[in-house]
Amino acid sequence: MTTVEIRPRFQRQHPATAKQVIHYLSEALKNSDGSIQGSVMDHHIVLRIPVEQQHYWSPQLSLTIEDNMEGGALIRGLYGPRPSVWLMFVFLYSSLGAISLFIGITGFSQLSLGMSAPALWALPVAAAIALVLYLFAKAGERLGKDEMHRLRNFMDAALVETEAKASILEVSDA
Repeated sequence: MTTVEIRPRFQRQHPATAKQVIHYLSEALKNSDGSIQGSVMDHHIVLRIPVEQQHYWSPQLSLTIEDNMEGGALIRGLYGPRPSVWLMFVFLYSSLGAISLFIGITGFSQLSLGMSAPALWALPVAAAIALVLYLFAKAGERLGKDEMHRLRNFMDAALVETEAKASILEVSDA
């Protein structure tokens, strides 16, 4: 997590079964001091910062836990903004793209007919707006970076406990 990227992802192998990992993460959420909240839905866990500590750019960590064919569990993580923030950016980029497409079609059609096409001046403006949106998103990621580390540290601490318990179970089974 040294570079800032849009919706960073990771995968991690774990020696315990998926059911055990889910159980231990849900126990860690229940026993948490309130610095991290979350929800557990089947094989999907969402970790987030408590509402009273959140700001507009606060991230959440979505975890999908599956049994691995070689044994143990495969944990897939995805950092991202809250769904409402993500939806807003998708809507703005989509709207900007659709408007640019129609302006481009109209303007280039006018040019091909030998007419003046002042509407094409809106394309650089749309590109500038897209750049500003991108820069806002990057600034938001930087503002949420410390919270991303809090989420990752919570998950890592819970998984270290499960790794220790899984290795104890492996020794006792042998």
